[in-house]
Amino acid sequence: MKKITTLIIETLDDLKAEDIIEIDTSRESSLTDCVIITTGRSSRHVNSISHNISEELKKHGYKDIKMEGMPSCDWVLIDAGDIIINVFRPEVRDFYNIEKIWTSNLTRHELSELT
Repeated sequence: MKKITTLIIETLDDLKAEDIIEIDTSRESSLTDCVIITTGRSSRHVNSISHNISEELKKHGYKDIKMEGMPSCDWVLIDAGDIIINVFRPEVRDFYNIEKIWTSNLTRHELSELT
């Protein structure tokens, strides 16, 4: 799992995604092991990031990838089963603040390691 999440984060960095956060959800959720949250500068950037990440996942054997939010590209959710990637426009990420949902049970030390 760590190998593919590292690859995703490196790809996001190469695509100039901003504020990338990886959250291990394996203890909190039976649905997914990892949530990655990031920001694109505009709808066009969110679209580009989402398509490139989807293609990268397919190259590494992920077949049943689901994507939601593509028409408007305010917030795109990429569901690859054990990994979920959320790509937001900045103001949409600020509004929903989903990091808080996944990190509410973390200690202050664990939160500092996310940033």
